[in-house]
Amino acid sequence: LADYKGKYLVLYFYPLDFTFVCPTEIIAFSDRIQEFREINCEVVGVSTDSHFSHLAWINMPRKQGGLGGLKYPLAADFNKQIARDYGVLLEEAGIALRGLFIIDPE
Repeated sequence: LADYKGKYLVLYFYPLDFTFVCPTEIIAFSDRIQEFREINCEVVGVSTDSHFSHLAWINMPRKQGGLGGLKYPLAADFNKQIARDYGVLLEEAGIALRGLFIIDPE
C-alpha cells in the first residue's frame, strides 16, 4: 500500500480468476481507469489465485471469457494474508469474498 500513499486507492477482492460474474466489474474498472486517475485514485484487484493465473486471465481475449488486457494490477494473495487482514477470507474454501475498500491518501 505504501506505493499508493498520497492517492486514493480502490482495493477490491474477488473469489477466483476465470469466473463468470467477476469479469464484468473488473473490465469496467479497467475501461474507466482514466476517470479514477483524474481524481487521484488508483485501483488494485486482489484474489487468492497465483500470479500465473492472473496473467493467463489478463491475456485471454474478452470474447473468450478473459480480461483482454488490464490497465491496473491484480495482486496475487496466494498465502491469503491480505484477504485475512481485510476480513474477507473464507478460511475453509481458501478464497476471498467479494469486497471493496476505499483507502484515503494518508
